[in-house]
Formats: sequence, structure tokens, C-alpha cells
Amino acid sequence: MSRHEHEADAATKDGGLDRRGFLRIAAGVAVGGAATASATAGQADPGLSQEVDAFLARYVERWLPLDTKASEAAWAAATDVTEAHTTAQVAASQAVNEVVGAPEVIADVTRFLAQKDKLNDIQARQLEKIRLRAAEAPGTLPEVVKARTEAEARQSAAQDGFVFTVKKADGTVENPSANKIDQVLISSKDLDERKLYWTSSKEIGGPLRDGVLKLRDLRNQVARKLGFDDFFALQVADYGMTVPQMLGLCDGIVADVKPLYLHLHTWTKHLLAKRYGADVPKGAIPAHWLPNRWGQNWPSLVEGVDMDAPFKGRPREFITEQAERFYTSIGFPKLPPSFWTKSDLYPADPKTGRKKNSHASAWHIDLRDDVRSLMSIEPDNQWFGTAHHELGHIYYYMSYSTPKVPYLLRAGANRAFHEGIGDLIGLASGQRPYLKQVGLLTPEAEKAPAVTFLLDTALDGASVVFLPWSAGVMTHFERDFYAGTIADDALNAGWWRHVRGFQGIEPPAARPETLCDAATKTHINDDPAQYYDYAIGTVLKFQLHDHIAREILKQDPRECNYFGNKKVGDFLRGILELGATRDWNAVLREATGEGLTARPLVAYFDPLLKWLETENKGRALGWPETTEKS
Repeated sequence: MSRHEHEADAATKDGGLDRRGFLRIAAGVAVGGAATASATAGQADPGLSQEVDAFLARYVERWLPLDTKASEAAWAAATDVTEAHTTAQVAASQAVNEVVGAPEVIADVTRFLAQKDKLNDIQARQLEKIRLRAAEAPGTLPEVVKARTEAEARQSAAQDGFVFTVKKADGTVENPSANKIDQVLISSKDLDERKLYWTSSKEIGGPLRDGVLKLRDLRNQVARKLGFDDFFALQVADYGMTVPQMLGLCDGIVADVKPLYLHLHTWTKHLLAKRYGADVPKGAIPAHWLPNRWGQNWPSLVEGVDMDAPFKGRPREFITEQAERFYTSIGFPKLPPSFWTKSDLYPADPKTGRKKNSHASAWHIDLRDDVRSLMSIEPDNQWFGTAHHELGHIYYYMSYSTPKVPYLLRAGANRAFHEGIGDLIGLASGQRPYLKQVGLLTPEAEKAPAVTFLLDTALDGASVVFLPWSAGVMTHFERDFYAGTIADDALNAGWWRHVRGFQGIEPPAARPETLCDAATKTHINDDPAQYYDYAIGTVLKFQLHDHIAREILKQDPRECNYFGNKKVGDFLRGILELGATRDWNAVLREATGEGLTARPLVAYFDPLLKWLETENKGRALGWPETTEKS
């Protein structure tokens, strides 16, 4: 069970919702795992129910303190990359694994779940969480589990401690930070310089290549021990879905946004060709042309409105403080003082020599009140949105950390709900009425055509451009990787086949198989086989936003303002307070009136599609083989 959430790469629902109904269902759930709700199917067995309650209480009593120590160790390893911290992380993780994967735990859970029709829903949900967690570290494979724990810690240390190197034409050598590489790709109009920094960003794949292959094999071994086809199938099981079902869902998302994506792709390559003084590519876009190392979002392409201007001269502390004010304005409490003292919110000072993970994330250390965020904030628009997103995770943690929700169910309704809630507030933080109210909208931005902001939203963040990457490239590559359908000596070939197929992007030159470009993405190493969470979260975001705007605020979803509206906070709390105590499909239907659908997302950008159709008139859309299915 994940104890921290990655940001969705800058990384998921009230109208007719009866909050009291939500709370009734969650009522009577005791801290530590006991539950008093009635059985949902079959005939309840009081004796069995008592036995399960006792088992759950014993399990939590042993697991939670060790897991808290492991989270502390992982935090230390992420915020200060040293050999000592890596070693401590390995030891702490191994201690947890010995408890959650103990053979007697597996035997008891298997026996209880075979009779789950005699248990109540809360009990069955907790047992299933334990089963999935045991499958990550089965005590029947102690040496494999230990090897995996060590390999993951080493891989994270190698990733977090990597030093990028850029050898310039004049012979000088630079060791740029990840932020510096991103800045060059966002701002430089020199294609040679862009290629240099893009290529440098991929060098980290070399030292990570052997490690990720080793991790694949170790992860597959533990998953297969408990009957899963592979590690990818184990991760998908958390949704109550099979791999074909998840792939079908993701392919449907890609298909839904394909018409708009093709127009965005065409518009972008013509824009960039003009910006760089180059010929328009006939098909795919060269990867180093795009303002993101993976092409997962395309920021800074919409010119004419400087969204960073309002942040210039402001202290970097303002970014998170304003994000907190957003949440308190809709009725959430202030962040606990410990958040401010224990979080690591700003770039590491190079003078100290400390190295930290540069990827934004939110952490729930003890599944109670110790919540933290890891960021590298600079005072700009991107970090403004990221901070709002990260606090979405934090407030989700805070909302379900109550006696009504057992520790084992202190998680999102599914993993994507966590991402969707963060993304939802990230979307809300970019709405012009909100920015105007809090003094962050320039007169220039206020007067800009609405389509300008729609275009920027579609290109940047977790939105249209992001979906072929998340639901397409990452999901299909990891499925293939764990299923063994990509050869070990052809990782880059397999990776770029998906990148070209789904995104219409190609590398500036042939990529050597001594590297592993997939492993340059942190999730491949330390948050594996779960990237579809972000895609589903993106769809959830627009579905929830559409409901909030139309049914609660009675405003245009493209120009609305959550700030100061307590009804919005009530709606969100009605979902967040549930944790994982309810079926996610039921929660979504009760909140919005329908199951997961990309319809609101597509409708949100309908004016943009019409505009792009005019802009792209006479241009060839797409690239050869515009779809990728496997």
C-alpha cells in the first residue's frame, strides 16, 4: 500500500450527493481494523467475524509501527541521498516485509477471503488490501523479497544521486540540475543547445538499465508466488480489474481524445518549426523540440500571456501558503504545524552538497497526522499549480485519517482518486476568476481570448497532451516490460515504438541499447506499473470539475471559481472522508450521477477543437501509424 503520492508531472467527485449517506456507510468502523457494518452478501457468521476482527487488530498492531519507521527511512533517503540513509531504508522496509508477507498472514487471509460472503464489506476490503500487500513481499520467498528491497533502495539512490553532465561546444562542462534542463527545454530556441540538454537528460538511463531489469524479475517473482501473471497484473488488481480490462479502459481514453490530440500535434509542430526556423516535420515531432524531457506535457507554447509575471519578486513561501489559503477558503482546516517543519519544499542548496529527489510528492508518514510534501519550489506559475496539487494529496490524507476509517483503508477510493483530487485543484488554481480574486491575474491575461487558456490547459499539465503519454506509452510499455514481450536487448526500441505510436514523437538520433530511456522516468523505478493512475485521475478531474462548476457553482467550467465556496468543500469532503471504504465506481456514480467518462473532458475543450480545425485547415494531420495497440 503506497504511503506517498507522486505529483502528476508538471505528475481523482455534489449536486444530489447525500453526504449523510456516505457517513452512515462509514460509521461504526473501529480504529485498527474492526468493523461493525452488516454483511453485504450471504449469511453473516458471528464467530468468523470475530476471528477476522481479532486478526485485523493483531495485524495493524504489528504492521503500522514498522511501516511508519519505513516511511521515515524512505523520507530521509529521498531528501538526503547518502549510503547510510539507503542502508537504513533497506533495513526498515525489510522489517515491514517480514510482517506483511509472513506465511501465516498469507494462510489466514486466503482462508478468510474464501469465506468472504460471510463477512461484511469493510472486513473484506481490509483483507483484500492485506492480500495485495502480501503479494508484494511473500514470506514464502524471503530471499527474493530481501533482494527486491535492497535493489529498489539502490535504484532510488542511483536515480536521486545522479549528476547530469553537459559537454558544450566550447569544451566547457556543466552539471545542470533537473530544473536547469527543464528551463533550457522550455526557453531555448537553439536546436543544437536543446539537443545537447535533452541528450544529457537521457544519460541517467545508463546506470539505471541493469537495475530496472533486475527489479522487473524480482517484482515478477513475488507477484507470481500469489498467483498473479506478473507484477503489472498485481498492481492492476487494486482496481478490482484484470489487465485486459485496464488496457481497454486506457485505450478508450486515448481514442476519446485522439481527434483533439491530432490537431494539437499538428498545430504544435508548425508553431515550433517557425520558432526554430526549421522545416515542418512531415510526421512525428523530434523529441528535443518539445519543452518537456518526455513530451508528456508541452508548456510555454502559448505566447502572449506571461503567467509567471505575477510571481516575480514574491517569496517562494508564498506558493504553498496561497495553496493552503485555497483549501481553508472552502472549509478545510489549516495544515498542521508539523507540515511546515517536516516538509522539504525548496531546492537543495548546492553549497551543502545535499542531494534530494527532485520529483514533487506528498507523504503520509504515520497514517495519522504526520503529513509532508517534497518539492523544489520556485516562485512561478508551474509550481503554483503543483503546490495546489500536492496539497490535494495532503488534505485527502487528513480527511480520511479519522476513527471512522480503518488504517488499512486510509487510501483513495482507488489510487487514481488521489491523483484526480490533486489534479482537480490544480485545474481550479488556473481558472482566471480565482487568479483575479487573489491578485494573480495580470490585465493582459484577463483580456486574453478564452481559447488562449484552453490551448494552454490542453497542452500543459495533466490534460489532453498528457493522456497519450500516460494511458498510452507508460501503460503499454510497463505492461509489455513485465509480461516479457520486450526483449532485454531492445528496451529502447520497444520504448520508442510506443512513443512514436501514441505520441507522434521520435528521438533526434538513434538511441543506443546501452541506455534505457524508459528508466529516465522516475515512476519506472520507484512507482512501477501504476502510471494509468494518472490517466484515470485526469478523466476523473474533468468529470468532478464539470459537476462542481455546473451543479454547485452554476458557472462555466472554463471560467469558474471555487475559492471561498464552502459547498465545494462539503462536496469534496463527502468523498475524501470515505478513504477506501466504498467501491470506487459506486462513489463516483453517487457523486456525479454517472460512471467514469471522458465526456466532460472532451466537452471542456470543444471550443478549442473548433478553433484548431480552422488553424490547421489545409495541413496534414498526424503521423504514420497514429495509433498503437498491443
